[in-house]
Amino acid sequence: MADKRDYYEVLGVDRSAGETEIKKAYRKAAMKFHPDRNPDDPQAETRFKEASEAYEVLSDPQKKQLYDQFGHSGLSQSGYQGFSNAGVEDIFSSFGDIFADLFGFGGFGGFGGRRGGPQRGRHLEQMLRITFIEAAFGTEKEMEVTRPEVCGECGGSGAAKGSGPTTCGTCGGVGEVIHRQGGLLQIRTTCPQCRGSGQVIEEPCEECKGRGAVPVEVTLKVEVPAGVESGMRIRFAGKGEPGQRGGPPGDLFIVLQVERHEIFERDGNDVLCQVEVGIAQAALGADVEVPTLTGSETLKIPAGTQHGAILRFRGEGIPRLRGGGRGDQVMQVLVRVPKKLSDRQRELLEEYAEIEGSQVRKDKGGLKGLFGKLKN
Repeated sequence: MADKRDYYEVLGVDRSAGETEIKKAYRKAAMKFHPDRNPDDPQAETRFKEASEAYEVLSDPQKKQLYDQFGHSGLSQSGYQGFSNAGVEDIFSSFGDIFADLFGFGGFGGFGGRRGGPQRGRHLEQMLRITFIEAAFGTEKEMEVTRPEVCGECGGSGAAKGSGPTTCGTCGGVGEVIHRQGGLLQIRTTCPQCRGSGQVIEEPCEECKGRGAVPVEVTLKVEVPAGVESGMRIRFAGKGEPGQRGGPPGDLFIVLQVERHEIFERDGNDVLCQVEVGIAQAALGADVEVPTLTGSETLKIPAGTQHGAILRFRGEGIPRLRGGGRGDQVMQVLVRVPKKLSDRQRELLEEYAEIEGSQVRKDKGGLKGLFGKLKN
């Protein structure tokens, strides 16, 4: 992943770019590098796939958040493979109707005709919330997921029993119609009658209403590995929407959302927290009990510890996702200054200030003492 270019650089947009600007930039790049427009440029397909991958990530809020936080490595650890090893056919299959949305037509030349063949089912995503500790050490969850499955009544055809899909009369079963716009340029657009399927259903199945699939609730066991973070995905191959015209089903992705912890924050594989100590403990040193991910441990406060000092428990952080030990627990020491003092505490601190040679206010009463003097 290290040799990949920055996705914002690929599309030529700022990191603050919104959905519309990203979409516009991708349209421009895809039009420029489309393989059919560059038959003599062997790099065009590579650039086309690079722009498509950048758009897929930056147009998806969850992928974009993960990329903004952790870059290419964060996407890789979440299971995202990108388009580097995919063919142009796979890109059309993955985006579905997005090209029609961006370009206003199914494609250039021969690429448009692919829409009438087998089409992979759409990928599905489901959110799973887990606690901070569950993310740190892994867990197993059962979750109910509603996903479409092939209709048992019509076998996925969408047609009522005793009937079947018929060839679309508008496109002749191709799924697209061709428009000529001067010269030799041919533009293929998705057939408005069959919407690209090449077939029409005159008697729809009563069970699925012609969709070919029905929603089914299934229970999944989700194995969450130790060390995951928000935005990472767990893939269930073939558990997405059914494919069309003999195409394979899509995948189901469980997107993890890690809840905040009341004490700890995460920084990579380290966990951060704050530890309060008194003035005397900071000056003289002390042993204090502090919470960890697995219980509590004794933290040695060295004599003379300053406010804001950083102390560590080695190997008490988050387990590394790919193995190889754990990060550290990093603790910032906060020296607690008392807001109210007893007479004895004030007396001792004033004595210490005299020994140290520091000037302090010795008026114990503050405004109250001042009003008392005025009254007297």
